[in-house]
Amino acid sequence: MEPITLGLIGLAVLIGLIALRMPIAYSMIIVGAVGTVSISGYKILFSQLKTLGYGQFSIYDLTVVPMFVLMGALATKTGLSRDLFRAANAWFGWMRGGTAMAAIAACAGFGAVCGSSLATASTMGKVALPELERYNYSPALATGSVAAGGVLGILIPPSVILVIYAVLVEANIVTMFMAALIPGLLAVALFIATIAIYVRLVPGSGPAHGASDKAEFWAATRGVIPVLVVFGIVIGGIYAGLYNPTPAAAIGVFAVFVYGLIRKQMNFETMAASIKETAGTTGMIYLILLGAELLKIFMSRAGVPQAAADIAVNSGLSPMMIMMILLLALVLLGCLMDSMSMILLVLPFFWPVLVAMNGGDYQMAEGSGYGMSTLDLKVWFGILALVVVELGLITPPVGMNVFVISAMAKNVPMLTTFKGVMPFFASELVRVALLIAFPALTLGLPALLGN
Repeated sequence: MEPITLGLIGLAVLIGLIALRMPIAYSMIIVGAVGTVSISGYKILFSQLKTLGYGQFSIYDLTVVPMFVLMGALATKTGLSRDLFRAANAWFGWMRGGTAMAAIAACAGFGAVCGSSLATASTMGKVALPELERYNYSPALATGSVAAGGVLGILIPPSVILVIYAVLVEANIVTMFMAALIPGLLAVALFIATIAIYVRLVPGSGPAHGASDKAEFWAATRGVIPVLVVFGIVIGGIYAGLYNPTPAAAIGVFAVFVYGLIRKQMNFETMAASIKETAGTTGMIYLILLGAELLKIFMSRAGVPQAAADIAVNSGLSPMMIMMILLLALVLLGCLMDSMSMILLVLPFFWPVLVAMNGGDYQMAEGSGYGMSTLDLKVWFGILALVVVELGLITPPVGMNVFVISAMAKNVPMLTTFKGVMPFFASELVRVALLIAFPALTLGLPALLGN
């Protein structure tokens, strides 16, 4: 059987295993291993396995992953989310829809120390949903705003998925963090604007409550200081070139740990639970990475990525049309699987296509198809990919964030929550259009800071 045929059969089997709800890491490992044996034999597979794990996990840049995961786990357990929401509610609560806006702002702040969408949605849901219910917000706006706010955890740096993406395409992690900042802030602004429009179109859906008195306002505002300190130490230090992401993450863990001690929220049980959670999450990420590498080896030997690139180049479609097709595929896949698995699964197929459409190979200095170098294309597509992955997290029928919030708001039908996220889905489409039309929104800050 021809290798390309084996590759296509392997893809079909992989999709079938995922549909049968086999964990994606095991699905990729099985397909990658069996496919490699089918093409090259057992000896080649065992020869690769001998060094593949060590070579994959000894990459220095990947050591940042457990540190950022631990920082998020500690932040979840130290009351940081409550302080953020309290401060944001003091700022926005006096406006119509203000408490929903506060949920968005608090999700953005928590995402700056967490880096996980599902963790942001679940943590902020516990804090924000009771308050939104207390102020008689409509169920659709209440659940929809928290589910949508959760997606901010993926993009606002530091982000674990950005680190993984950078490692896979050999991009600079610092550059990716710089490129993510403006698109992340743009999402916050568009979400808040969406709420402001929604409460005017649907009167009574987001009533205002009285403004906080001066003492309460400043007391609540002081609760934001720890987040600003952590963000400034971690991201500010990286942007300023004081240290690279790995020591920055370690410093961030220490800063959140000290905050927990000051708040008397940190004890042996909390620390042990955070470390256990970090070990489980990191192990899952690394296993998916191993599976993705095995699958990539098989597909490369079968020639599937190269064939996909040839089809795209010879299709007669413009480079931008190919980009739109790939982004649409990411949105659809995002409805069916988690963001980390999806990025790892599709990147070996999508990236060669984009490089080919840009007019050259990985080593070229300047591209023609997208009017930018391959290095800039890595950054631009990485941010676009994460934005549309965010879309998948709130897209029917299997928006992961919607399921998380629905499990917490048991009195709200899931259909109502999906209706509530649709305005935010529309605002995300606006953001995608802006980022495609104006690449400088992504590439401007790295260029300005000389990275």
